[in-house]
Amino acid sequence: MSAEARRDRLLEVIRNKRFASLPDLAEILAVSESTIRRDLGHLEESGTTRRTHGGVLYAGPSPKLKHFDHKQSEHWEKKRKVAHRAAAMIAEGDTVLLDGGSTTYELAQRLTDRHLQVVTNSLPVANLFIGSPTTEVVMIGGYVHERTGVTLGPYAVEMLRDLNVQTAILSVAGLTEKGFYNSNLLLVETERAMMEAADQVVIVADSTKLGRSSLAKLCELTAIDALIIDDELTEDWRSRLLAAGVPLVVARDEC
Repeated sequence: MSAEARRDRLLEVIRNKRFASLPDLAEILAVSESTIRRDLGHLEESGTTRRTHGGVLYAGPSPKLKHFDHKQSEHWEKKRKVAHRAAAMIAEGDTVLLDGGSTTYELAQRLTDRHLQVVTNSLPVANLFIGSPTTEVVMIGGYVHERTGVTLGPYAVEMLRDLNVQTAILSVAGLTEKGFYNSNLLLVETERAMMEAADQVVIVADSTKLGRSSLAKLCELTAIDALIIDDELTEDWRSRLLAAGVPLVVARDEC
């Protein structure tokens, strides 16, 4: 078997199992653990797997959520900066609520080997943590949006009323000086319940969202504890946000 074919087979095994230990993978592929480690290095560079304590997690896209996966590639560099900064604000042992945005998905990929309790309404986000020996996941129920794989609506809201988290990290479709917006009424209803369930609320957004509104207003600019945004925002927008009282955190390149 060629190295390329072996890596394809390795990825298939990890994708099906969602989590696998190195000894198990070595046994399945009938190769040494050192060979598995080298192959995992290649897979991790492609973003399809992520090594963690005791093994490896599947971190690739979900083929049944093509719309979400397409969004994942848009403005990736900006989202990467924001996700890196957001991850630095989360401490070991925290209870964190993550919604189903592409930036929060990018953040979730950085948390799979952390000791956390993660609450989410996103099937793609929850899927990242399946098999993780360090993370406890709570999945919010409700109607599942067919394109994004997030749960919405009254059942989700009802469940959130019984929960409390330290930090809710939410994404938005846009923001103006009038507030934060998302494109779906049920989504906004659910995210307002997420805000109520959290001790602090953090919005993550890339700079392309500035000046964009959408169908439903989520909240006022001052209703949150922090807005994390990439460093490509203009000086004009920085001044406008600070003048409006927005707690602004500017995400720069990873160190």
